Amino acid sequence: MHKVLRVLSGLAVPVLTAAVITAGSPGFGAYKVKQGDTLSHIAGRYGTSVRTLVALNQLPGNGNAIYAGEVLKVPAKGTTTSSAKPARRSQLGRVTYVVKRGDTVSRIAKRFKCSQANLLAANGLRAGDRIYAGKPLQVPVKLHPKKPKARTDNTFAGRTYADHVVAAANRNRATLKKRKLPTRTQMRSLIVTTSKRYGVDPELALAVSWQESGWKQRVVSPANAVGAMQVIPSTGRFASSIVGRNLDLLKPQDNVTAGVVLLSRLTGAARLDLAVAGYYQGLGGVKKNGVYPDTKLYVQNVLRIKAQLERGWNPLR
Repeated sequence: MHKVLRVLSGLAVPVLTAAVITAGSPGFGAYKVKQGDTLSHIAGRYGTSVRTLVALNQLPGNGNAIYAGEVLKVPAKGTTTSSAKPARRSQLGRVTYVVKRGDTVSRIAKRFKCSQANLLAANGLRAGDRIYAGKPLQVPVKLHPKKPKARTDNTFAGRTYADHVVAAANRNRATLKKRKLPTRTQMRSLIVTTSKRYGVDPELALAVSWQESGWKQRVVSPANAVGAMQVIPSTGRFASSIVGRNLDLLKPQDNVTAGVVLLSRLTGAARLDLAVAGYYQGLGGVKKNGVYPDTKLYVQNVLRIKAQLERGWNPLR
């Protein structure tokens, strides 16, 4: 689609997207236009048609306004072009500019950072030809493809997660947003009750959950750690195999059950500080790589919160 520059309050305002061309794709070659070339001449040389060249290079109109130095995409010998798709990326393209009062060829060329010779050639003009207000001109320009914006929703605690993980997290977050969920006071009670059922220190489970989510079931991290206990799907499956039923991490009771069951296994396999580190980093990772710096901070926070809870601290009061 071509970019048209519309005159508005004395300014040239782009209203559509500029067409771009590419040469050198597989099955195609590149031809640099020379002074005096025509599309029919180029088409004859490469055994194709003017219509095909216009389509391949997304040229405006019938493609008469080509200019010296422009690089065109052309079919390689023996290549069929009837099903060729227009190229999408290039260093060269065109915009259509509507001349306004007081414009000159040199002024327009300077504004768009192109040579006067190329501007004249692109429009079939000769030096000294008059341009007038309202006349549309084809302006050859260099195009700079926009770089995709860096994602900001795929990083958590200094780690970047794959797109499919982030997409799953976003779906879970959207689902929880629509649900009526327990209050933080209710989640606190649920954690205490479930911890006692599985023989886990309630203050430990509460401390972990407070550090992870602030006792909020609606929280989902970019790593797709879900709910009050911030359980990832693989851990949910592990906990499901232990309790003998499928745990739905989006449901508050199942989420707490998964987190508490994991804590039960971790505290049974390692001393308290390493068990807490294992909840955050994975016990296998702790044993293999040691405790990471951010994990050490996590452990310190959880143990501090646990001690405060044991002294009767309630962060909701």
